[in-house]
Amino acid sequence: MIYRENPARTSEIVGHVIVTPPSTVDAVVRQAHTSYLRWSAVPLFERLLALSDGAASVEASIDDLAVLLARETGKPLADCRGEIGFAVRFLRWVVAAAPSAYADDATDDEAGRLVRVRKPYGVVAAITPWNAPIILAMLKIGPALAAGNAVVVKPSPLAPLTISRVAALIGGPLTVVHGGAETGAALVGHPLVRKVAFTGGAAGGRAVAALAGDRLTPSVLELGGNDPAVLLDDAPFDDAAMERLVMATFATSGQVCMAAKRLYVPSSRLDSFVEAYVSAASRVLITGDPLAPGVTMGPVISAGARASSDRLRAGDVRDLGRFEADPAAGYFVRPALVVSPSPDSALVTSEQFGPVVPVLGYSSEDAVLAAANNGDLGLGASVWSADEDRAFAFARRFEAGFAFVNTHNRTGMSLRAPFGGVKRSGWGREYGAEGLAEYAQTCVIHAPAAYRPGAPAPAGGATAYPAG
Repeated sequence: MIYRENPARTSEIVGHVIVTPPSTVDAVVRQAHTSYLRWSAVPLFERLLALSDGAASVEASIDDLAVLLARETGKPLADCRGEIGFAVRFLRWVVAAAPSAYADDATDDEAGRLVRVRKPYGVVAAITPWNAPIILAMLKIGPALAAGNAVVVKPSPLAPLTISRVAALIGGPLTVVHGGAETGAALVGHPLVRKVAFTGGAAGGRAVAALAGDRLTPSVLELGGNDPAVLLDDAPFDDAAMERLVMATFATSGQVCMAAKRLYVPSSRLDSFVEAYVSAASRVLITGDPLAPGVTMGPVISAGARASSDRLRAGDVRDLGRFEADPAAGYFVRPALVVSPSPDSALVTSEQFGPVVPVLGYSSEDAVLAAANNGDLGLGASVWSADEDRAFAFARRFEAGFAFVNTHNRTGMSLRAPFGGVKRSGWGREYGAEGLAEYAQTCVIHAPAAYRPGAPAPAGGATAYPAG
């Protein structure tokens, strides 16, 4: 049994789930495979209608689901509502985009007839983390089910409750299993799992990749990031920009792979930046009970996460925002800006995944670009400037999967913002057309012109090949 505590009130058990032992994963996957055979035979429009109904069911339950998510993860209630609403909107976008994404691509010309057919893989294993458990699961569930696959989700033991309820509301060939690394390994390594989708840390990613690679199972891996935010010498330090940057850093208590985790500012402007940043935090950053009105940052997820964050609070530490939490009740950490730490410190070189962020001065654009690109985690980055063309030119030089200009992940990491950018694959594979394509494999059916009924026999005999 997995009992989930409330990280804001650790004396409170929010709920529990039954562990799926590795020995029973085989039966779960085989049942999912049987469901896949039925589901994949259902016409696409009927599958999409079922997913639309599932989206409506989740939306109708959003109030209760948001409270549950806040209690099990420690995220502010408004952010939990935003995450679930975001997941609903994403699922509806999948429904709208799937007909074209999974349509046949046919060519019929003088060379013959060729049809590219999109087919499901079979059983998809989705391994998901705790920090955004609903949207990060939906990014896998929605496209996979739309394409005709069955899905088995193994969420993190730190956030097993809300995703289980959401999965039940969506319906279809969707199963949730619970457990730790051994359960995940049994799932990923099962011979009937034909696709693996993983979001999490590098260590988990390596383990999943090794298991999937042993069976040559196609995989989608989204790992962590130590994202730099570079403010150029003309970057505005106005209230709106600084508030965006603060929330880009401290949403979900900094426990987001795409958060701004390293801040770089021209040395000549460092003091004025620190003043503007601290001032912005005083306006928008309120640490406290996630269910309390107005709170924008809750606790970190566990005692280990709190201890890790506390170790990073060293040097020139500037406490940020209003701290209205009871540290004795839960895993609360006062958010902090650390000014000019050593570039070799763990706070700078590692993904801190907590509410402590460094700011470092730089002397030239080449120097800051080298610093920003230094590291193994090239997930994302942002550049801030009053000159958009200059910012875009700088952003091209980032070694990162995505880059933003004058923000960091749309509107400062807020899932409460209106949904829109998901139609653009530039958001990343899982948020766009490329993400849909991950869950369908291509089968090519070809009738060369030379062998179509009524065609003259090809010169050179039955095994003639095209020249060139």
